[in-house]
Amino acid sequence: MSDQPLLERRIPVGISACLTGQKVRYNGGHKQSRYCLNVLDDCFEFEPFCPEVAIGLGIPREPIRLMGPEGEHPRAVGTTDPDMDVTDDLMRVGEDFAERHRHLRGFILMKGSPSCGMERVKVYHSNGIPHHADQGVFVRALRQCNPNLPLEEEARLNDAVLRENFITRVFVYDDWKNNVETNLSYHTILQFHSRQKYLLMAHHYEGYRELGRYLADAHALPLEQIAEHYLGRFMYHMAHKATRKSHTNVLMHLLGYLKRDIDSDCKQEVLACIEQYRQEHVHLVVPLTLLKHYVKRFGSDYIRQQTYLNPHPYELGLRNYI
Repeated sequence: MSDQPLLERRIPVGISACLTGQKVRYNGGHKQSRYCLNVLDDCFEFEPFCPEVAIGLGIPREPIRLMGPEGEHPRAVGTTDPDMDVTDDLMRVGEDFAERHRHLRGFILMKGSPSCGMERVKVYHSNGIPHHADQGVFVRALRQCNPNLPLEEEARLNDAVLRENFITRVFVYDDWKNNVETNLSYHTILQFHSRQKYLLMAHHYEGYRELGRYLADAHALPLEQIAEHYLGRFMYHMAHKATRKSHTNVLMHLLGYLKRDIDSDCKQEVLACIEQYRQEHVHLVVPLTLLKHYVKRFGSDYIRQQTYLNPHPYELGLRNYI
């Protein structure tokens, strides 16, 4: 990466403070993420936060863990002193953080943490044996206060598909916050849907159909109701992982807009490239680069504006590995 940011304005994203190298863990250590600090820092303006320190727990400190029966929200208690229950404090700082940080476009979390773990955090029985899993208490508060905020664990960013999914969601959420929320109208919602149409299709075809039908019928509803429902469903559908099958479907749809403008040899070249991708011989960047070449030359304004073609800075190379 260069020393220059990829974007003129870096996108504000929250991050567990230990992932930035801050020594805030229970043992006085950290879990610094090279990928976050050396790569994503070029496009994200990270805002570190440690909920355990925020509620007044010291460094170092007695570690906490989740405890409780399955089917109930677990409590965050001390590992040696279960009478030390910090659940309500973590929920309070989580709710306060979410309310004061409505400007964030995402949050990168520490895996396995009883406060910051996004999923599969061990929940212990009173006898000290783990018996199921849940989310961290701080994450529960974040989700309750802002269910649309993209969340991901740093360790899961090692998975190319999950990495691309999370970063894509951050960028589309940023689009909504900047271009719809600040100038809310039925027209700006329609414009957003129009440019995000094929990106949504790649992530969830049924969601793409659902929201298209919803907007066609929703014009008489109160504007705030339309926006709240649309964004909630849109971000829910975007959390689905795009697959080779769904990407192939979108590539074929986009090619359909060009078939009258490119000659047969060019069309066959693109089709062959898409088929190579479908059969897992090449990564998505290969057919997409060729298709973008023809879209730039022959595509309509409608196709050129599709965020599917450029959902995030190409320098991140996210589609080089999926």
